Amino acid sequence: MIDLQKEDGVWTVTINRPDKANSLTKAMLEELAQIAQEAAGDARVMILTGAGKVFSAGADLDEAKAGLATDDVWERLSGAVAAAPCLTIAALNGTLAGGAFGMALACDLRVSVPGAKFFYPVMKLGYLPQPSDPARLSALVGPAKAKMILMAGQKILTDEALAWGLIDRVVDTDDVLATAFELADHARSQSAEHVAAMKRMIP
Repeated sequence: MIDLQKEDGVWTVTINRPDKANSLTKAMLEELAQIAQEAAGDARVMILTGAGKVFSAGADLDEAKAGLATDDVWERLSGAVAAAPCLTIAALNGTLAGGAFGMALACDLRVSVPGAKFFYPVMKLGYLPQPSDPARLSALVGPAKAKMILMAGQKILTDEALAWGLIDRVVDTDDVLATAFELADHARSQSAEHVAAMKRMIP
């Protein structure tokens, strides 16, 4: 349910469970974290995307009820994405919800299709967000807007998300992956060491 394609230094990682809104099981999260860790050796760019019309609805409902919602695998995944020494791009093919926020927030860039919704309903569900997510979210949108999402439970649409800085670009539905590849062009032509060195220079 996780597809990986490697081409000229670009790793494209696709969450492929569209019949379940790309909801994530623990096994899928472990696989995503492993891929992000392995990207350190070869990838110059890693693109995260989803199959179908939703990027990810977050945790698989059955596994969430069994404890996945509070499992540390979410934090390990977002930490692995953040630590990857390559350029990381979230190509958001649709709505981003719940725990799936973590991996997108940990990416360097986020591009989205129109009409996507962004929400993280931890307050309503009685959970705390993943430990690193509030700081990453606040760094992008500011503390008040982070509280709008995390504490007030607001669903943010693409235009507002773009204005807030939660996403970096909105593109036509058919162009989101193509846009990610376009953004990858310069980095993919360099060595992994050069890409990593430049990434370390940017706070």
